[in-house]
Amino acid sequence: MEKLEALRRLFPGRVDLSESERLRHGKDEGYPEARPVLAVVYPEGVEDVQKALHWAREWGVAVIPYGAGTSLEGHLYPVREAISLDLSRMNRVLEVRPQDFLCVVEPGLTRKALNEALKGTGLFFPVDPGADATLGGMAATNASGTTTVRYGGMRQNVLALQVVLANGEVLELGRGVRKTSAGYDLKDLFIGSEGTLGIITRLTLRLHPLPEHIHTLRVFFPRVEEAAEASYKVMASGLPVARLELLDELALRALNRYLQAGFPERPALFLEFHSSTREALEAESALALEIMREAVALKVEAAKTEEERRRQWEARHQAYWALVHLFPGHRFVITDVAVPLSRLPEMVRYAQGLLEEMGLTGNILGHVGDGNFHTLVPILPQDYPKAEAYAEALVRKALELGGTCTAEHGVGLRKKKYLPLEHGSALEWMRKLKDLLDPEGLLNPGKVLNPDRHM
Repeated sequence: MEKLEALRRLFPGRVDLSESERLRHGKDEGYPEARPVLAVVYPEGVEDVQKALHWAREWGVAVIPYGAGTSLEGHLYPVREAISLDLSRMNRVLEVRPQDFLCVVEPGLTRKALNEALKGTGLFFPVDPGADATLGGMAATNASGTTTVRYGGMRQNVLALQVVLANGEVLELGRGVRKTSAGYDLKDLFIGSEGTLGIITRLTLRLHPLPEHIHTLRVFFPRVEEAAEASYKVMASGLPVARLELLDELALRALNRYLQAGFPERPALFLEFHSSTREALEAESALALEIMREAVALKVEAAKTEEERRRQWEARHQAYWALVHLFPGHRFVITDVAVPLSRLPEMVRYAQGLLEEMGLTGNILGHVGDGNFHTLVPILPQDYPKAEAYAEALVRKALELGGTCTAEHGVGLRKKKYLPLEHGSALEWMRKLKDLLDPEGLLNPGKVLNPDRHM
């Protein structure tokens, strides 16, 4: 094909046309379908991204930015002919400024690689989705994780972006300062835009001091509803919570088999507190224990060593894969609704009751300190629509309670149908922004907005 030859001339040795790579880049971890992209291109700098977009405009081919492939909502599935722009070779730490608590990185750098590079500075980057995602991909989906309750998600930790628009123009958005009131906040428009408005080519990130005093607990309850009630009481107490995670008995059973973890198989809260002094930590821990006792906790365990603490949070991050391994041959429907904190116990009760009512096996876990939790429903392929109906009922309930259809995974293809319910007439202004910044519809078409006018 003439267009592929033109692409190979632009990127000698950096275009992969193999069937396996084209298919790998046309799927993500959560969407049930896969489709090969036309080609996989590996840019090594902002000029390469501009060249790829110039080629795309010339040939009318869509462009899908690719980080680590760990997204869940169909972000990477090509709805029409598209190339995958794999940014993994743009993975340098460009600058670390410990005195300013910031660093500058390329989008293909992963979060674990960044924290490895920060060793010795006394600082860390806190946003920790379970997967070792790229920082550009994390910004594109506004990712968060277990520490968001204390440190915020990507939107709170990205100070500035360099973005390439569909026409090849390079924008510098934001500043390397804690706050600014200079003009419209275009930076935040691109965080969470899922590669539909522009391609992120550089990030300036906020860093945080490593906590000196840490207390980590595991608290077990008779039922998942009581664990949810206890999580709200912890947040209402004003304690400096750094992590507050809910895991039900199914998740702990899966982890015990996957990691030989040895956890009691009862609904649990995993908690962590970061304090400035030993005295403060002891007082805060005592208050947390008092709250747990009042919330009819069955058992409280404290992580006694750094290694035990590390294993606890590694187990939480591995919960998804543990559940996948517990149900071989199944597909999985994953939700990530969030509701106002005061409505969280009600939402968890509804999610649990609906599983039982619909005769589904499912898991409840998540970042309950943020009002956000996931259900993971394993289902045989022929019964997939039943799990999708469960997910839809959950979203509608969350919206009824003043919540959102997606707290951290993003919209992609799967959640477009819920945006009119959540945003109303504001959705039309989102379409106008898309048309303004990407008039030919070349950037990750079909994602976020529906219908796509350029398909």
